[in-house]
Amino acid sequence: MPEPSRSKAVAFLAAIRPRQWVKNVFIFAPLVFAGRLLDPHAALLAVLTFAAFCILSSAVYLANDVRDREADRRHPVKCRRPVAAGEISPVEASAASVLFAVAALGLSYRIGPGVAAVAAVYLAMNVAYSFGLKRVVILDVMIVASGFLLRAWAGALAVDVAISHWLVLCTGLLALFLGFVKRRQEIATLAGGVSTRPILREYSLPFLDQMIGIVTGATVVAYALYAFSPEIAQKLGTQHMGLTIPFVLFGIFRYLYLVHQRGEGENPTALFLNDRPLLAAVAFWAASVVVALYIWR
Repeated sequence: MPEPSRSKAVAFLAAIRPRQWVKNVFIFAPLVFAGRLLDPHAALLAVLTFAAFCILSSAVYLANDVRDREADRRHPVKCRRPVAAGEISPVEASAASVLFAVAALGLSYRIGPGVAAVAAVYLAMNVAYSFGLKRVVILDVMIVASGFLLRAWAGALAVDVAISHWLVLCTGLLALFLGFVKRRQEIATLAGGVSTRPILREYSLPFLDQMIGIVTGATVVAYALYAFSPEIAQKLGTQHMGLTIPFVLFGIFRYLYLVHQRGEGENPTALFLNDRPLLAAVAFWAASVVVALYIWR
């Protein structure tokens, strides 16, 4: 086992994975697409929900690291995780995980009982994933994708708006896309090596490429139908959401380019944060959404 090389505080900071909190931005989707972005009270509730899910996701990461510490020690990258590296003991990580979970559920309940219920489902689903469901082929990716849907649902409950079926469809498909790409790159990275994750033996590159092709096409079509749907014009009073489609196309195509030409995608968060063209596409998409929904109506 590698000797501890970081202070306890730095190790804990690494263990809670703050870079992964970017996944919780899906909580803000209902706020934006329901036309409530300029409502200060609704925006505050969305921010608090974001904070609650950041704390909750860190609780899940700590518990997962305790569960997988032996397998992580055999992985070329995951062996550096604080629990696997011996910088944090399993008891310390477990205690922190419980405290984080209690704090997150408590904050969620203060926001609203519905938000707390969704947070509890998110926690239970992730515990079930860590302790067995991640070994069930296809279901493992679908559970990860469901986590994004639960974030969006919590965001809708926090600001008291009905979650759009279009938002559910587009979020679910995008999450499946990211999940299948992640599995693909985990296999590609092995390059003939021995996998430390049993579920990877159930997948193959040709199969995953088929799945990625299906969800890519479905995601693009679903978003285009949403952008031109009468629901947008009737409920939000805009007919300009179609202007956001080019940025969605570029973002997805850029992601596929990074996967197939540069071999990236095993860590979607790192890829997103480190690739400037992809970041620019997301920034321009977000700006165009704000213009279409709040300015050019």
